[in-house]
Amino acid sequence: MNYTHKAKRIMAIMWLVCVPLGTVLVYLKSPTHLTNWEHYGYFLLLALLSSIFPFFIAGSTIILVLWVNMAIFLKFGLLAEIISMQLCMFPLVYHMKINRQTLYKYFFNSFMFFGLSLLCGSLVMALGYEIGNLNLKDVVIYGSIYAISYILLNHIILYIREYVCGFNPVLLTKDFYWEVSCLLMTLPFGLSLYLFESSIGTTALWLLGIPLISITLLIRMYSNSEKVNADLNKASEFGHQLAERMTGKEILDMFLERLANMFPIDCGYIVDNVDDQFFILRAMEDGVNKEIQCSHEDIKYSLAGKVYEKGVPVLYKKQSEWNYMMPPFLADDMQSLMCVPIYRNQRIEGVLILAAREKYAFEPYQLKIVHLLCSYFAVSLEKARYVKEAVEKSEICELTKIHNYRYLDKQLELDMKKIEEGKYHSVSLIMIDIDKFKVVNDTYGHHSGNLILQEFARIISQEIGSSGTVARYGGEEFVILLPNYSKLQAFSIAEQLRRKVEQTPFIVQLDLDDVSREEIIFITASIGVASAPEDSEEGMGLLRNADRALYVGAKQAGRNRVAEYVK
Repeated sequence: MNYTHKAKRIMAIMWLVCVPLGTVLVYLKSPTHLTNWEHYGYFLLLALLSSIFPFFIAGSTIILVLWVNMAIFLKFGLLAEIISMQLCMFPLVYHMKINRQTLYKYFFNSFMFFGLSLLCGSLVMALGYEIGNLNLKDVVIYGSIYAISYILLNHIILYIREYVCGFNPVLLTKDFYWEVSCLLMTLPFGLSLYLFESSIGTTALWLLGIPLISITLLIRMYSNSEKVNADLNKASEFGHQLAERMTGKEILDMFLERLANMFPIDCGYIVDNVDDQFFILRAMEDGVNKEIQCSHEDIKYSLAGKVYEKGVPVLYKKQSEWNYMMPPFLADDMQSLMCVPIYRNQRIEGVLILAAREKYAFEPYQLKIVHLLCSYFAVSLEKARYVKEAVEKSEICELTKIHNYRYLDKQLELDMKKIEEGKYHSVSLIMIDIDKFKVVNDTYGHHSGNLILQEFARIISQEIGSSGTVARYGGEEFVILLPNYSKLQAFSIAEQLRRKVEQTPFIVQLDLDDVSREEIIFITASIGVASAPEDSEEGMGLLRNADRALYVGAKQAGRNRVAEYVK
């Protein structure tokens, strides 16, 4: 959640006004002042140990320190518990990875825990509890009230904060249920710790504290492994999704976006190297794709160039570790950084850079996962390249080297769709048929016929250029698609093509005689023209109408002419 600067200032002011002064007032007004410093030191040590080892369950961070602080309150009073909780904030600051930009988190949490200690302790004492009371019934009742009210008020305060800051908070979150579950587990330990310590001394702290901290460490190890397994499962799913993408653009679009969902990154860059020249292939900053231009030299002598040269992934936890080789495209406020080489066919092709504004944002195991994902990424790009080449090959006529009917059918559908969307005002189609081509084959042989088809395709492609799509329709028939050309303009182009073909000498080889020799012949072509949407609003209808104009208006009228479709 992103809090405004005003909200962050208010959190700092609340802490400054309430916590120092409030602690002094509690010292002056508290019914019990701290006297047994040695015993309190043992309790405080146990509380600090409990706060040092948080663990994660289903995405919730759990810190088992309340059971010790409850025992501290029951034995030493409100002031001792406040001091303990505030000191436990320092391990929390480390685990929360607080820096200058996120210092407001410390102020708010310190203020909140001070308020919780004050409210819960005052409530229990108002209900009649006396500090140091060893009556079993009173200890169980008042200790339970203290712990339960602490959990409830904690989430109520968090709910109020989110509501005031304009978010959409939920009171009973999964964090609440997990904290209640952990409270049910640790409450007996806290009550027993207070009673046993009063009976047998500080030995009780070790008898109860060491087993519970050991259990906490085991849960932490298990939860960490579960988190790693969860991230590996996400990486595996991510890899499959990359493999399903058929184009390089789809893979590039997906890669950085999904990495941002998996890891706490604020920006990501894919640095490519082609012909020993570095450039930014793709960049994403705060979830938005960016176009970034950087010189080859600037990238080469930065961290990106060094990782490319060494071929080893690196992880930095704060900017001071890498700012002397800062890439020129990285913002000055970035702290944590991962830089991973991208291998393809055992050769480094580029470098991936992921950065975050928070210090210690990345874990070492995450670097390994990103390295694995870079392998998926490179393999997927390679596969997409092969797929693209295969598709292009399947859409090219092997003989004439122009598009075939498969491509024509797809392109015609796309062009007609653009008319529907208003992107094109018209699409004209020219169908061309070589006159008396069977006679050519019978007279000069099929090899000569193939030479004529090749040269014919070259002439059409050269004349049309990038203005339209040229494809072999089948046999000696060819089709030209001209987007945004009227029928009159298409008719004019068709007439130019007809004259060009008529005037062009074609060289054939006479393989049917005993002696092979070359000969120059001239051919003609008949052409039909139709346009959408005036002649048809469907692609196949447009083809049929051009074909009808070709045979009725050109072939039957004597060949070597252009005819337009007439309804």
